[in-house]
Amino acid sequence: MRLLTLAALLAIPACADESISGYADPAATYRLTQIDGQPFTANATIAFPEQGTATGQTPCNIWSADQTAPYPWLALGPIAVTERACPDMADERVFLDALTTMTLAEVQGPILILSNDEGAEMVFDARR
Repeated sequence: MRLLTLAALLAIPACADESISGYADPAATYRLTQIDGQPFTANATIAFPEQGTATGQTPCNIWSADQTAPYPWLALGPIAVTERACPDMADERVFLDALTTMTLAEVQGPILILSNDEGAEMVFDARR
């Protein structure tokens, strides 16, 4: 058995990001295009700018949450949302209600798919 030298140990990354933040493009903002196969036309987004963090926009507000589950799992919470009203509040509720039930994530290039064991699905696209 070989012993690692101190230099070799220091070369090993201290904490690789195994959450979705390590797999999604940290510079990308993913825009929601579908919920359960139906088009979603209001503006709603999600991004993973740094390890353990998810942020985005609802149709009316800005939201953020911790996200620490290892990929491919997703565990958002608690979700903090600003409190601005707008005409799209119904779409905002649909987005947030769906988002809180998502437990799995899959990154396919610019496409992000969030889903859960019950078959619900949210499809996001980072292409501009």
